[in-house]
Amino acid sequence: MGRIIAIANQKGGVGKTTTTVNLAAALALGGRRVLVVDLDPQANAGLCFGVDVEALPDGSMYEVLTQADRGLASVIVEIEEGLSLAPSNIDLAGAEVQLVSRLAREATLARKLAPLQDVYDIVLIDCPPSLGLLTVNALVAADEVLVPVEARYLAYRGTQQLLTTVETVRRELNARLAVRGLLLTRFDGRTLHAGEVLDRLRQKYGAQLLEVAIKERVELADAGLAGRSIFRHAPSSPSAAAFRQLADTVLALG
Repeated sequence: MGRIIAIANQKGGVGKTTTTVNLAAALALGGRRVLVVDLDPQANAGLCFGVDVEALPDGSMYEVLTQADRGLASVIVEIEEGLSLAPSNIDLAGAEVQLVSRLAREATLARKLAPLQDVYDIVLIDCPPSLGLLTVNALVAADEVLVPVEARYLAYRGTQQLLTTVETVRRELNARLAVRGLLLTRFDGRTLHAGEVLDRLRQKYGAQLLEVAIKERVELADAGLAGRSIFRHAPSSPSAAAFRQLADTVLALG
């Protein structure tokens, strides 16, 4: 059975989608069969893969989550060899309202993913920047959660709230859920502030903080704007090397 990893943080702008897209690409280049599930109504994962999220002829995650007879496989888009996407669009913003009155609503995504777990080696779920029902669905479906933490104080302060939610989901809804690690993102080692945040993360979370860090680099922003992973945009860049290291770390921890 494949691994399901939710990439989550309730704070926006911490690099969840950048992490999801480029980690997925690195894993696929390493020979893994990877599916990205875009669970964010902003649909940035699709945009970063160059998908026209306003024109999805086969539908999106909105239809998958709100229609009982709609399978997840019906919306999957192949990005490149070994890498596929279950896309989102703004319609997904209405899914939480429709799910809230349903029985076992927190397990909707888990039920939809179940038939595909032996098709993919790794499923990465790009969560929305909130702790609402979509994120809870991701945590119930997942085996593991990877937490991108921006190297800024407010992002550091919000991390404990997410970890509390993860623990609640683990205790009440998904006993197998484990925190795979905290990933420092948008890190600029030249600033005193970033260094102080790193020190606090090390003191508070210890071994949960991954050794690899994703630095703030212009090639990552440019790759997203171009609708390509860092490996198609700047394969020899330090950012590409960092995501290869992250992929190796994720595989070693599995």
